[in-house]
Amino acid sequence: MLSVIDIFSIGIGPSSSHTVGPLRIARKFANILKNNDNLSQSVQVQITLLGSLALTGKGHGTPQAVQYGLMGLKEDRIDRQKAEKAVAKIKKDKKLRLLGCHEINFDPTADIILDYEGDSSIHPNKMILKAFDKHKKCLAEETYYSTGGGFIASEKQLLQPETDNLLAPQPPIPYPFDSAQTLLELCKQTKRPIYDIVYANETTLRPRHVIDEKLDMIISVMMDSITRGLNADGFLPGGLNVRRRAPDILKKRLNTPPSNQAEVLFDWLNLYAMAVNEENAVGGQIVTAPTNGAAGIIPAIIAKYIYNENQTQSYPLHKPQNPNFGRQFLLTAGAIGLLYKQRASISGAEMGCQGEVGVACSMAAGALAAHWEATPPQIAVAAEIGMEHNLGLTCDPVGGLVQIPCIERNAVAAVKAVNAARLAINTDPENAKVSLDQVIETMRQTGLDMSEKYKETSQGGLAVNFTAC
Repeated sequence: MLSVIDIFSIGIGPSSSHTVGPLRIARKFANILKNNDNLSQSVQVQITLLGSLALTGKGHGTPQAVQYGLMGLKEDRIDRQKAEKAVAKIKKDKKLRLLGCHEINFDPTADIILDYEGDSSIHPNKMILKAFDKHKKCLAEETYYSTGGGFIASEKQLLQPETDNLLAPQPPIPYPFDSAQTLLELCKQTKRPIYDIVYANETTLRPRHVIDEKLDMIISVMMDSITRGLNADGFLPGGLNVRRRAPDILKKRLNTPPSNQAEVLFDWLNLYAMAVNEENAVGGQIVTAPTNGAAGIIPAIIAKYIYNENQTQSYPLHKPQNPNFGRQFLLTAGAIGLLYKQRASISGAEMGCQGEVGVACSMAAGALAAHWEATPPQIAVAAEIGMEHNLGLTCDPVGGLVQIPCIERNAVAAVKAVNAARLAINTDPENAKVSLDQVIETMRQTGLDMSEKYKETSQGGLAVNFTAC
C-alpha cells in the first residue's frame, strides 16, 4: 500500500519520470557506492539512458537531472540557479563531485549515453549505471527504472516483486483497498468518507499532525507555483519560442469587471493550470499531481474552489479559513491516484498522456465532487467520467519539451474535471453504466495497445507534424 504523500511529491520540472526519477536513481547509485565503500575508488561513472529517457531525455532535462543526483542534490530542496551553475561548471571542467565530496573526471557528453536502440522492454524509462576504478574495473553496475510520478524501481523489484526485500516492512493498515469497489465497500461499512479511510491508513505510517503538515506543505508549494507562474514573463527555454501566456490572461481578467459567466470561470482555471505548467517547463519547483506533465490540474481546482471560492476576485490567492478542506481534497484525490498507480500506471512512457493528464483529471474530478459533499459512489462516478473522456490521449511532446501540447492540455483537463464533478453530483450512481475499476482497466489495456510512437517518444503525433516557424 503506497502513501498518498508519495503520490504528491515535491520536486522540480520539467518531468517527474524524466527529471525527478533519474535524479533519484543517480543519487541512489552514488549512495550505493558510498555504502559499499566504493566511492573513494571510483574514478569514472557512466550512465546509459534507454527507451523514452533517451528519445526525449534532452528535452526533459534528464542529463542535467542525472548530474544533480550524482552530486547528491535532493529534488525537493534544489536551488535551481545554483544547481544550473554547478552543471555548467561540470561541462567546462569535466569534473564532478559525487555526493558533493569525491571528485571524479566526468564529461556529460561522453559519460551520459543516449541509447536509442537498447532493450527497454521491461519498462521504457530505463537507466544503466556503472562505476569504474583507475584500472577500468567495474566496481558497481545497477539497472533502474523511472516508473512515473517520480517513483523508481530496481530491475529486481520489477521482475521479482514477490521476493523483493528492498522495501522496509510496513505495519498493517486498517483499511486496505486495491480497487474502487473495495474502497466504496469500506466507506459503506464504516460510514466514513474516502478521505477518512485514507487518513486512518496514513496514520499507521506517521502521526496525524505530521500528515497534516505534509499535506499543507504540498498545497503551499502548489499555490506558490501558481503565484510564481503568474508573476513571470518571457519565453520558455528549449528553442520553440513558446511565450508564457498565464500572466497575460491574468492581466486581462483583472482589468475586466467581475463576472460569474462560465467563460470567466474557464479563464481562471486556464491561467491557474497554465501558470503551474509554465513553471514546470522552466524547471521550477512543483508537485507531482500525480506527474509533472499533469501538475497544473489539481492545483487549479484547489485554487479556484478551495482557496478563492468565496472571494469576489480570483487573484491573489487567499488561504481558506478551514485548512481541512485542502487536506481532504488531497486525500480523496490521492486515493484515486493510488488506484491508477497500483492497477495500471501513471507513466506517459507506458500509458500515453491518458496516464498523466487523464489520471490527474480523474483525481481532480473525484476530489472536487467530494468537496461538494458528493457521496462516495458519486465521487467514483466523477473520477470515472474524468478518465473516460481522456481515454486514448497520446503523449507526443514537440521537441521532447513539456510545452506543446502539455501546457494547454492541463488547462483543458482542469475545465473537464469540473464538468465531470458536476455531472457526477447530478447522477444517480445506481444508473452509472461504467465503474471506476472498469475505466482504469480500460486505460491500462489502451496503453498497452497504443503504438510506442505515441507514448513519450516524440516519434509521432504533434511531435513530428509540428513545423517550427
